[in-house]
Amino acid sequence: MPSFEPTQEGISLPRPPVFDTVEEERLHRKQQLAGAFRIFGRLGFGEGIAGHITVRDPEDPDMFWVNPFGMSFRHIRVSDLLLVDHTGTVVHGNKPVNRAGFVIHSQVHKARPDVVAAAHAHSVYGKAWSSLGRLLDPITQDACALYGNHAVVTEGGGAVVLDEQVGRQLAEGLGERKKMCFHRNHGIFTVGKTVAEAAWWFISTERNCQAALLAEAAGTPHLIDEEDALFTRKQTGSSFTGWFSFQPLWDEIVRTDPDLFD
Repeated sequence: MPSFEPTQEGISLPRPPVFDTVEEERLHRKQQLAGAFRIFGRLGFGEGIAGHITVRDPEDPDMFWVNPFGMSFRHIRVSDLLLVDHTGTVVHGNKPVNRAGFVIHSQVHKARPDVVAAAHAHSVYGKAWSSLGRLLDPITQDACALYGNHAVVTEGGGAVVLDEQVGRQLAEGLGERKKMCFHRNHGIFTVGKTVAEAAWWFISTERNCQAALLAEAAGTPHLIDEEDALFTRKQTGSSFTGWFSFQPLWDEIVRTDPDLFD
């Protein structure tokens, strides 16, 4: 239970929904996926044809839903999403899939059965920080959420990722529990037990990269000590916290972009 759980009688935090049927869960995952793309687009994470978020199908975990290749994040609807099998073949939908996206995501999904969703985009600050080949330092409370729980992968980031070996290297970098990695010279890659969690870690990491770059441009940041950083991670770095932190953004996009449900 998160330490910030309200203690007042009759008050509790919302929880990720539980579904009676796979059809209901599939629709929910697709809606969350379309909404996450809209949010990524609104936050400026789109970069031409680059970027992808995937989510496993609840009935067949060897298949995942993904965005069409070359479609603006800001226009994606539930009906636009593609279902792709483990070989990269589109089994539902009539648009092309991003081969580079498939190579990365398929290997991570294969190596990490706990990963339901994964996100990657060519966001500006994530690209810039990834070129340094460094972990994020604990310079703010927000940066501590993934303290000791993210990695840097150095292989294969300088070229378009079409080799499955690079996807396997990303999966190895994430290991059994990490929620985020920097692919050097490429950008941010995040995972989660829900679309909301994976999307939130990406959004949070992008902003943490921005803060780190600004702080280092201005001087030498003071680091939070390890004990406090680990304590903060315990409070703010859980899968539930990632899911919950995404909810205000979800509420906004539902209100402003109702056509995402089409």
